[in-house]
Amino acid sequence: MEQPPSGTPEQGELFPDPLLGGGLDGLPDQLAGFRGPTACQVVGITYRQLDYWARTGLVVPSIRGAAGSGSQRLYSFKDVLVLKVVKRLLDAGVSLQNIRVAVEHLRRRGIRDLAGITLFSDGTTVYECASPEEVVDLLRGGQGVFGIAVGGAMKEISGSIKDFPVERADGGTVDDSPEDELSRRRARRAIS
Repeated sequence: MEQPPSGTPEQGELFPDPLLGGGLDGLPDQLAGFRGPTACQVVGITYRQLDYWARTGLVVPSIRGAAGSGSQRLYSFKDVLVLKVVKRLLDAGVSLQNIRVAVEHLRRRGIRDLAGITLFSDGTTVYECASPEEVVDLLRGGQGVFGIAVGGAMKEISGSIKDFPVERADGGTVDDSPEDELSRRRARRAIS
């Protein structure tokens, strides 16, 4: 797979692009994320799969890992996107070895870069195509391939994940709609 251009940021803000919608209080992706059960529901995998992938290093949460019984892993938006791509590759029959290579490649890319690529696989090898010309060149070989538009997966995830709670790395929650001054005054005056 191609290497990212030098100087490419490792990870951007949560939903950093108009393609994905507004940010969540402007918090960088490293400071706010989603718990394992949310990631499972958004991606369509079981918690057992998520746990296995984290323990074997396939997709490790970049915000907070598990630190003993009762602790919660915290996955960034980019982590959830990578989980979605892994699931799609597995569903298509790509080998775990090739999925590991693809995941490592995706991790090195900035989130903005990911929106413009499509992953193709012939079931054996995973290829990245960033332009229509690259797609045509790949298809000229005449063998059957399938593709995963990473930008499409991003849109799908961002549409469904906004309904789930976001947690800060320090354990607090992110308030998507902070109340205004009038709402605070009414709340104080309300009779309980």
